[in-house]
Amino acid sequence: MFKTRLLSGIVLVLVALVTIISGGKILWLTCLVISLLGLNELYRAVGVESTKKRENWGLACAGYLAVFAHYLILILGQESYSMVSMVFILIFIMSVYVFTFPKYNAEQVMAAYFGVIYVGVMISYIYQTRMLEDGAFLVWLIFLCSWGCDTCAYCVGVLFGKHKMSPKLSPKKSVEGAVGGVAGAALLGAIYAFAVSEHLMTDGNPMILYALICAVGALISMAGDLAASAIKRNHQIKDYGKLIPGHGGILDRFDSVIFTAPIIYFLAIVLM
Repeated sequence: MFKTRLLSGIVLVLVALVTIISGGKILWLTCLVISLLGLNELYRAVGVESTKKRENWGLACAGYLAVFAHYLILILGQESYSMVSMVFILIFIMSVYVFTFPKYNAEQVMAAYFGVIYVGVMISYIYQTRMLEDGAFLVWLIFLCSWGCDTCAYCVGVLFGKHKMSPKLSPKKSVEGAVGGVAGAALLGAIYAFAVSEHLMTDGNPMILYALICAVGALISMAGDLAASAIKRNHQIKDYGKLIPGHGGILDRFDSVIFTAPIIYFLAIVLM
């Protein structure tokens, strides 16, 4: 299992390197595909989409079209319309609900709209961060915060963890691990800033700024991890999927990234 997980992790890192360094349409398409796959996992988990009843795919298809529409707005450079589009997406999904009534219940409709934002919109901030000034460097903070925090929290938790952070939701996570994860992410951010400081356009001290951004991002990433776990617990599933050997599904690997990406984007705009 460890070997499989390690090899899958290496492949993920290589894909991230190629797509994020390339940026532009390649990263846009990658984020779109990841969003659609993740949305499919969520819809199956919460009952919006069923593998057994093909006639119940209408609401899920509306969600997929909504995510594609959001990404189309981004690639056309019309980000200012993205919030307005959320209103029209809600109307679109509700229209499917009304004109197919009583095929779906209200809980499925709310989950369908939630999925568009939770998976599609949130993951799109990886692409949006990459498109910022210094975005080629800032975008890596998303992964330093989430995956870096996860690794540091695990190591510190194994060595020093005594106090359970969320015993019912995630009994293996400790308060000591959480502190180690935040501190580790901040340290990684400072080291990363030092390494790329010659290429940054910021007027402030990049090491302090990047450390601060990573520390805040790490806190948010833990909330993202626990949120994804809570959904799985509510629906009594172990993993969202089996797409990534040793890791599970897209949402199992990107659960913390989903929360971190928009936070890094907004912090970069405010602080940089």
